[in-house]
Amino acid sequence: MKWITREHVKVDRVACPWLIKKFVDPGAEFYFVPADQVISEATRLSATPFDVPGVELGHHGKECSFDAILKKYNLTADPALRLLGKIVNGADTDNTLWHQPEAAGLNAIAEGFRQLNFRNDHEINAAEWIVYDALYAYCREMVKRGKPGGAFQDAA
Repeated sequence: MKWITREHVKVDRVACPWLIKKFVDPGAEFYFVPADQVISEATRLSATPFDVPGVELGHHGKECSFDAILKKYNLTADPALRLLGKIVNGADTDNTLWHQPEAAGLNAIAEGFRQLNFRNDHEINAAEWIVYDALYAYCREMVKRGKPGGAFQDAA
C-alpha cells in the first residue's frame, strides 16, 4: 500500500510510518508532500493519507494519528503498543490526555533529529526508527514487569 502525509516530519509522522511498517503493512511505501498537496496527491497515487486534518487516520480530539492507526488496525490488544501510543500521544500533543512522563524525552529526541540536517523525510524516518524500536522494547519490558503505565508513571 501507499501512504501519504505532510513533509517535515517530527513525532507522529515518524511514529506512524514505523507502526505501519512493523504492524500493518510491511511493504508500505511512504510519501511526504507539502500539507496543501496531501489530499490531491493521495487521490493521484491511490495512497492512504495520515496525520492531516479531516482524515480518518488523523488527530481526533486529544488523540493523535498514532492512536487512530492503533484503533483502526486492531493493535490495542498489545499492551506494549498501548503504552507506546501514550508516549507518542504525549510527545505529539499537549500531553494532557495521558500525562505520560516519557513523552517529553521523545519530543526532545524528535526535535534533535530535525536538527541533524538529514536530506529528506525518508532519511529522518530511517534514522529515527531505531528510537521507536527501543521504545517498543522498553514498553514490552514495562508490561512484563507489571508496569503497563511505564517506569515513571508513579513519579509524575
